[in-house]
Amino acid sequence: MYRLQKEGFEAYLVGGCVRDLLLGREPKDFDVATNADPEQVRKVFRNCRLIGRRFRLAHVHFGREVIEVATFRGAAEQQNDMQVLNKDGRLLRDNVYGTIEEDVWRRDFTVNALYYNIKNFSVVDYVGGMDDHKAGTLRLIGDPETRFREDPVRMLRAVRFAVKLGFKLHGDCAQSIHTSAELLYSIPPARLYDEVLKLFLSGYALQTFEALRHYGLFQILFPDTEKSLATEDNGFPRLLLIKALENSDNRIAEGKTVTAYFLLSAFLWEPYQLRAKELMSKGQAEYVAYQEAANDVLARQVKSTALPRHISLAIREVWGLQPKFNYCFGPRPGRLLTHPRFRAAFDFLLLRADTGGAEAELANWWTRFQFADEAEQLKMTKPPRKRANAKSGRKRTYRKKSTDKDA
Repeated sequence: MYRLQKEGFEAYLVGGCVRDLLLGREPKDFDVATNADPEQVRKVFRNCRLIGRRFRLAHVHFGREVIEVATFRGAAEQQNDMQVLNKDGRLLRDNVYGTIEEDVWRRDFTVNALYYNIKNFSVVDYVGGMDDHKAGTLRLIGDPETRFREDPVRMLRAVRFAVKLGFKLHGDCAQSIHTSAELLYSIPPARLYDEVLKLFLSGYALQTFEALRHYGLFQILFPDTEKSLATEDNGFPRLLLIKALENSDNRIAEGKTVTAYFLLSAFLWEPYQLRAKELMSKGQAEYVAYQEAANDVLARQVKSTALPRHISLAIREVWGLQPKFNYCFGPRPGRLLTHPRFRAAFDFLLLRADTGGAEAELANWWTRFQFADEAEQLKMTKPPRKRANAKSGRKRTYRKKSTDKDA
């Protein structure tokens, strides 16, 4: 920022980093707003890379740190080559540059439109963001319906920020989400996948899930999962997903990692099970039914959120390993331990056992087996001895041992 100012440009910290600093939180990244256009920023910093077509941005690299530098957006009165909207009013390209006074009206929420000025160490506020920040209110800048038409993903951002910050959505914003939810169908599935990761891998997955369902957004992201949640399992609600979200939040709070494919395996497990049972009821063999169910569920899901191939393959492996846990004798358990996805599959087994989808005794056996020494593992996997002729009821005969006297 000082370097930009030294070159004669304005530079401000803006957005989530200012908002989080005011809350006493450590920002995950820093965004800079300036009146220098992207090409001018690149001339100032040799370690700069320009990205984006829809929004042209400069990424300035300092080792592993990346500072995102955006040029002040202008208020274009009509469409031109630098600003393009589709027939629904969604922004397809927006590279109209302007001043800080114009830029503030192009941002989404008032608490994200606070600018920190390093000249006098003050916060510049044009839209009442400080008041909303103190009141814990998330308010859109401008007319909510218009802003959601410009970019429907703002609805997901609104839910994510409200949950993360513990803020309350402003009434106008909340009402518009209910009426504008279907606009998300126009967003490319690949972009929605990126948003799903932000929504559910930030440590607030369970609250976010409940909020998304409340506003009718979850059914757009996971339509098959929403349908399965409307049914019960033997008279009980389906709890596996709830438990998975809760466990995910706990792991993040403890500083542990959470993999996207594991959580997505839980999201789609119930649709996968229901589809397999449907196919088996039509006469399909169990193994074939589960294979086809995985194909069907994942093929439908990528139309909503485009799962990368490596994620869908990992999901298949986690699902496909579940029946193998039923084999506790012979060499199979030892081979299963060496599988690259064993740990994730085992954690999924524990999740099923916690929610009634698998036997607790089976989960306990595998817990003991994986930590046992080689001798104990051999003992645990030794098949039970079969009692000869126990079922046939035939009488056993014994041959008399010969002796020298008999001879």
